[in-house]
Amino acid sequence: MARISGIDLPNNKRIEIALGYIKGIGLPLSKKILSEIGIDFNIRAKDLTDAHVASINAKIVELQIPVEGELKRIVSQNIRRLIEIKSYRGSRHQKGLPARGQRTRANARTRKGKKKTVGGTKKKLAKK
Repeated sequence: MARISGIDLPNNKRIEIALGYIKGIGLPLSKKILSEIGIDFNIRAKDLTDAHVASINAKIVELQIPVEGELKRIVSQNIRRLIEIKSYRGSRHQKGLPARGQRTRANARTRKGKKKTVGGTKKKLAKK
């Protein structure tokens, strides 16, 4: 099993797709990395040699791509900065609402969570 940047890549996927399992690397970037190294896109992750894995790791470091923990830290620092300077986007992050202008009247259930009701959901007792 190939392990790159602390992530175990799925064995049966093509390497260009398997690299996408690393946070911070998508399909275009994985294609760029593989083409610069000279690895075939269609090779499976389980067929990678140790030399291939080492060269992929080295290329990620060389290109200075923030991945996994470093990327998460950068994103959380950016959000914390927005909250500190009390920007509108920061207040939306703080309240758990969409920060990029989406409407919240009808949608936004992903950010807002389950519907909260005020009373009216209790079952009424059956009269005898």
